[in-house]
Amino acid sequence: MQILYNIIDFFKREISHIYDLKECESLAYIVIDKIFGYNKSDFILRSNETINESQRKIIINIVKNLKKNVPIQYILEEAYFFDLNFFVNSSVLIPRPETEELVSWIINESKQKNSFLDIGTGSGCLIITLNKLLKGSFSAIDVCSNALDIAKINNKKHNTEVSFYQMDILKKENIFKDKFDVILSNPPYVTNSEKKFIKKNVIDHEPHIALFVSDRDPLIFYRSIIKRSKDLLSNEGCLYFEINERFGLDIIQLLNNEGFVNIKLKKDINGKDRMIKAVFK
Repeated sequence: MQILYNIIDFFKREISHIYDLKECESLAYIVIDKIFGYNKSDFILRSNETINESQRKIIINIVKNLKKNVPIQYILEEAYFFDLNFFVNSSVLIPRPETEELVSWIINESKQKNSFLDIGTGSGCLIITLNKLLKGSFSAIDVCSNALDIAKINNKKHNTEVSFYQMDILKKENIFKDKFDVILSNPPYVTNSEKKFIKKNVIDHEPHIALFVSDRDPLIFYRSIIKRSKDLLSNEGCLYFEINERFGLDIIQLLNNEGFVNIKLKKDINGKDRMIKAVFK
């Protein structure tokens, strides 16, 4: 691996037993962009350039980690959400495209809203993106101090003004005096019995506390957030969830039981029931 164009073949040769060839190529281009600052067009034009020893060692180390099923986002310590670059590590989930759809929905319907709360913020990518694209006051909570440290780094990185707090939504504490116009949450919703369907790089490296719930009570976070939101939302305030497609109707029932109105279940780009909105009156 001495010439730039050798990198693509190197990735395919070394990790095609884990990723299909198209994914191998995509990963190679991500690494090329990171190390050399070349996009795909630049790579084609500069493919005969020589790789120096330092760059070669970095590439080899990245591939070693990919062989261990470490996600490329954790290896490079960055992930993109709404074309914004976020610092991530194994303390927080890697942002997903379906979550971008949830944020798009909120943005489109919240131009007149003034205050926002993100419950279970993780890297902070949802609330920071909202802060970049909407006006108002923005707050976020998480139970994990390590996740909050990451979120605060991203807040500073993007010059946003989000207030972060450590809080367990399953407990009865309430640290907020003011009401919110919008509450959003992407809580843990994958049941333990569904682990067998999850990719190994997720199971081995992403934080289980942010992903999985017991099959005995898979809606524990939704139930708690819905109840707590009644005290936290202003009149006509909106509650948004990302959800497990299996439990859309069950969550609608929880919302109905607590008096929420104008409940909407929305499909993602893959046709799965993935988002819910409800209004508090």
